[in-house]
Amino acid sequence: MKIIIPGEPRGKQRPRFGHGTTYTPSETVKYEKEVKALFYQAGGKKISGPVKLEIAAFYGIPQSAPSEKRNRMDDGEILPQKKPDLDNVVKIIMDGLNGAAYDDDKQVVGITAYKLYDYSPQVMVTITGVEL
Repeated sequence: MKIIIPGEPRGKQRPRFGHGTTYTPSETVKYEKEVKALFYQAGGKKISGPVKLEIAAFYGIPQSAPSEKRNRMDDGEILPQKKPDLDNVVKIIMDGLNGAAYDDDKQVVGITAYKLYDYSPQVMVTITGVEL
């Protein structure tokens, strides 16, 4: 199963503290709901066993960059070394799929993740059940 989340990759934000409680920032909650909705829109079905994820985070190529540099970014010769950190991108995707693609993210037994540049910023996620 493959889903595409359009727009710049987002990372899981740290919990916030206020008025004696801890809460997840609303931007993170909104993005996780979007991931879940896109999974269901793509006809996703819950996997009961082990799961493998492949996540490709495509960051937008800045128009302000010189054309030679933009071409090198597009060809994969220059890779994004910018925020959000890849581990935070993975975490927000995994949490968004929690309860939809799998019962709990403890079922995820393998992850492959990349940061790349593209003229169409997006996150592509492939979810695969692992055959035992």
